[in-house]
Amino acid sequence: MLDEKAAGTTTSGTATEHVLPPYPEADLMHVIDLLPEGERARYLEIREFLQTRIRSASIDYWNREEFPFGLLADMAKFGLGGLQTDGSTKLFKGLMYTEIARADVSLSALVGIHNELIVGMINELGSDEQKRKWLPGLESFTQLGAFALTEPDHGSDIAGGLSTTARRDGGEWVINGAKRWIGAATIADFALVWARDEGDGHIKGFIVETDRAGFTATKISNKIGLRIMQNADIMLDDVRIPESNLLPGASEFSRANDLLRDSRAWVGWQAAGIQLAAFDIARAYALERRQFGKELAKFQLVQQQLADILGNANASLSMMVELARIQQAGKLEMVQAAMCKATTTRLARSSVAMGRSLLGGNGITTDYEMGKLFGDAEILYTYEGSYEINSLIVARAVTGKSAFV
Repeated sequence: MLDEKAAGTTTSGTATEHVLPPYPEADLMHVIDLLPEGERARYLEIREFLQTRIRSASIDYWNREEFPFGLLADMAKFGLGGLQTDGSTKLFKGLMYTEIARADVSLSALVGIHNELIVGMINELGSDEQKRKWLPGLESFTQLGAFALTEPDHGSDIAGGLSTTARRDGGEWVINGAKRWIGAATIADFALVWARDEGDGHIKGFIVETDRAGFTATKISNKIGLRIMQNADIMLDDVRIPESNLLPGASEFSRANDLLRDSRAWVGWQAAGIQLAAFDIARAYALERRQFGKELAKFQLVQQQLADILGNANASLSMMVELARIQQAGKLEMVQAAMCKATTTRLARSSVAMGRSLLGGNGITTDYEMGKLFGDAEILYTYEGSYEINSLIVARAVTGKSAFV
């Protein structure tokens, strides 16, 4: 738990100390009480680490678009590389994603993709040999994978439009194509590449080591958000891999749908986390900043914005708690994942905009963090299915009518 005093930010951007206000963690719905005792203690320990070690340290890396390998090593000590396989409840795992996003959204994206799509895919769909080879390093964060699905010309329509190909040649597969927006591709040990088998037309998953001939990854720079995440363009030019690199459980794309659905739901936890971060920053600023002879926190319009941000954050978190309950029971469907992703990211976009407004001109710089969140919120609104696509998934489910084409 945090100490009785916490670091704040003065109006000049320098650190200060002040007594924590009521509800310092902003958990008005007492969500933490839903965790089993053992998980609650672990949650508190990791939250303290994230707030004291990761949050402030991430800002400079974000500004420079650089990856903090040292911070990743620290996160590994708390088991964040193996959340998918350590037996944790769905609620604990989700709250961890929330707290990592509260500290830094880029690193929460890395941890989420790593667990939900890389560790999850190999653990659920990989061979025994693939599990032995990759899982220990992945769970300890000594190795990284990249999930390579999206292509330059295919995003929302990827399932039907995917054009990367795989051709069997004796005991090998030959892969050709291009991928775009692939997280961690420039620093990963392998990419989990989805390609269409020229033989049967099915989309399949392949482990492609990044040091293989014909594989190149080029960093995408000048992003407005998730600047720590090393997104890249991938080119695959006659890349040869052994037959054993095919994920046996991913011989058809439909086999990956459950994990992709869970990954879509995961963004909702991120959306809750970024809103809690926005509230943390906005409240601290309002209590410290003085205008017209009194603290901003005493102005009615400022209090209204703080109440709205906190309401949005707790509404998002409560929705995700219910999703975790459904998920734990094995009843999660894509409509619920899409609804939660669309709703929470819409609220996150609104909350961060209010936070930026509350800070005035100081809200547009990363010196006060809010400018960083402002950019990151746009990415959450867009990736893992855009807001519009997820809304259409929900509407299709409740009307029985598709509006995609």
